[in-house]
Amino acid sequence: MRLRRRLAFHFTYQLIAFSAFMFCFLIVLLFFLIRHISEDELQRNFPTGVLDSIVMETVTEKGEVLLEDHWKLLLQENDMWLQVVDMKGNVIHSTNTTSSVPSKYSVSNLLEIKEERRFGKYMMDWQMDLTYTEPLLFMIGWIDESTDHLRTWYARYQDGGRVRPEDEVALRRELAGLGGYLHVIDREGRVVQGIGAHADQKTSYHPLEIIAMQEQPGTYSTHIAVYRDAASGNTWVYHTPRDGALKKRPMMNELIRVALFTMICVLLLSLGVAIWHGYRYSRPLLLFTGWFERMGIGAYEEVLTPKDRKRVFRKNGKLRTRFKLYKEVIHSFYKMAEQLAETERERERLDRNREEWMSGISHDLRTPLSSIQGYGYMLESAPQDWSQEELREMGTVIREKGGYMLELIDDFSLVFRLRSEIRPQELTRLDLNELVRRCVLKYVNDATLDANFNYIGGEKALLIYGNAKWLQRLMDNLITNAVKHNPEGVNIEVRVERHPAGAAIVVADQGVGMDEETRCNLFERYYRGTNTEESKDGSGLGMSIAKAIVEAHRGRVNVWSEVGRGTTITVLLPEAAVQEGEGAVERD
Repeated sequence: MRLRRRLAFHFTYQLIAFSAFMFCFLIVLLFFLIRHISEDELQRNFPTGVLDSIVMETVTEKGEVLLEDHWKLLLQENDMWLQVVDMKGNVIHSTNTTSSVPSKYSVSNLLEIKEERRFGKYMMDWQMDLTYTEPLLFMIGWIDESTDHLRTWYARYQDGGRVRPEDEVALRRELAGLGGYLHVIDREGRVVQGIGAHADQKTSYHPLEIIAMQEQPGTYSTHIAVYRDAASGNTWVYHTPRDGALKKRPMMNELIRVALFTMICVLLLSLGVAIWHGYRYSRPLLLFTGWFERMGIGAYEEVLTPKDRKRVFRKNGKLRTRFKLYKEVIHSFYKMAEQLAETERERERLDRNREEWMSGISHDLRTPLSSIQGYGYMLESAPQDWSQEELREMGTVIREKGGYMLELIDDFSLVFRLRSEIRPQELTRLDLNELVRRCVLKYVNDATLDANFNYIGGEKALLIYGNAKWLQRLMDNLITNAVKHNPEGVNIEVRVERHPAGAAIVVADQGVGMDEETRCNLFERYYRGTNTEESKDGSGLGMSIAKAIVEAHRGRVNVWSEVGRGTTITVLLPEAAVQEGEGAVERD
C-alpha cells in the first residue's frame, strides 16, 4: 500500500474510531447521567418516584410480572410493599407484603384507596399501567407513623379545628419526644396555632407549598403529615425532621449542569487524545529532525544513533508498532543516506582522480617540454656548432614531442566532451560489419606492426545509429591497446556478432592478460600515469575515451581477462531496429 494511501487510511480510520469511541462514551455518560438524575428525582419524590420508576421498568409477560431485584431490595429496606392488580381485582404480583394485605380487591376497596390514599393502617400510592391491552394497577403501601400520630392527636386534642389550650402542654411534650412540631393553618394558609420547637419559624404557607412538599418530600428538610378539618376549614400540618434533604434545582439548571459536565468530560478526553497523538506523531518527527542535523554535518553513515535504533527497531530487527506508519519514510531515509554516502565517496574518488590527472598531465607535459627546452637552449647558445644532420634530428625530436603534447591535450579535451554530452552530435545509419572490417584492414596493412589480426563478421548487415569518426576512434583505441600491451606476434581476433542485448564488437587477444586490479581500473582516466616513451604508451587516456564513446552511443563495455591467457573486450551497442521506436529527434 502506498504511503499516501496508507496515511489517508490510517488517519481516516483513527478519526472514525475516535468518533465511534466518543459516541459510545457520550452514550454511556448520558446513561449514567440519566440514571443519576433518575435516582436524584427518586429521592426527591420518594415514595411517589419509586412507583413511577417501577411502572416504567417492569415488564409483564403472559400474566407474570417481572420485577427487578434492586426494586425488591429497595422496597424491603424502606418497609414498603408492592402489589399489581389486574382488571378483575386479582393480585397477580406481590412483593414484601404481610398477611394483613389482601390478595383481591373489590370496587369499593379500590375507590377508597383512590380517594383516601389510605387502606387500613397503610398509606397508599397507586398508578395505572396502560401499556398492555388490559390495564394493570400498581400499588405500594407503607405505614406512615406521622400520619397515625396526627390523626390520634386530632381525635384527642381538637376543638373547633384547633388544639384546646389546656392540651397544648401535653401535646408539646409528645412533639418534643418525637422531635417535631405542629402548625394549624386556616383557609388562607396563615398559621393560627403553632406548637413545638421551631413552630414559630413560619407564619404562613403559600397555596401550592403544602402540595409541593407532599409531591417532592425529598427536597425539604422536614416530612409533613396533613389532616384537613372539613367543618372548620383548618388544616393540621405535622412536621418531622428529615435527614439528607436534597436541594431544590429547576430542570433547566439540571440540564445546564449535565451539559456542562458532559462538555468538560469531552474536553478532557479530547485533550488526552490530542496529547497522546502529539506524543505519538512528534517522536518520529524529532527522529527525522535528528537525521537531518546529522546529514547536514555530513554524517551520512550514522542514520540512527544507537539510542534511536533501540527506539525504532525491536531486537529481531523489525520496526516497532508506533513507527510502522513511517516505514517507507524510514527506508527512504536509509536509501537516501546510502546514496549520499556513496555520492560523498564518489566525490572523494573524483577529487583523488583529479589530483592524479593533474599530477600525471603535469608530468607528461613536463617531460617533452624539458626536451624541447633543452634543445632550444642548445640551438640558442651555439647554433653554428651543430651539423645539418644533428639539426634535423633535433627538429624531429621537437616535432614529435610537440605532437605528443597536442595528442595529450586533444585526448583530454575529448574525454570531457564525451562526458558532458549525452550522445554524439551527428548520428547516421551504419553497417557495423563494414565499419569494423575497414578498421581492422587498416591495421592488417600496417607493416610497422608485428601482430596477427583476424576479423570475423556476419554476412548480413548489422545496422546501428552512430558516429563513424568516433566509432573508428573506439576501434583504434581497442586494437592499439591490444597491440601495445602484448608481446610481438600476438594474435588479435576482432568479431562482430548479433547478441540478444544488441550488436557486439569483440576484441580478443591471447597475450599476457591483466590482474584483477588492472582489469577493474582499466577504464579509469589516466590510470597508471603516463610513460615518457609516448610513441609506445600514447596519452594514457585511450581506454577511458573508448568507454566514453561507448556510453555516448548508449552502449556498455565488458572486460574479461586472466593473467597468461589474454584479454577479451566486448562492446554492446543498440541495433538500429531497437532504436527506431525512440523517435528521430535524438538522431537529428
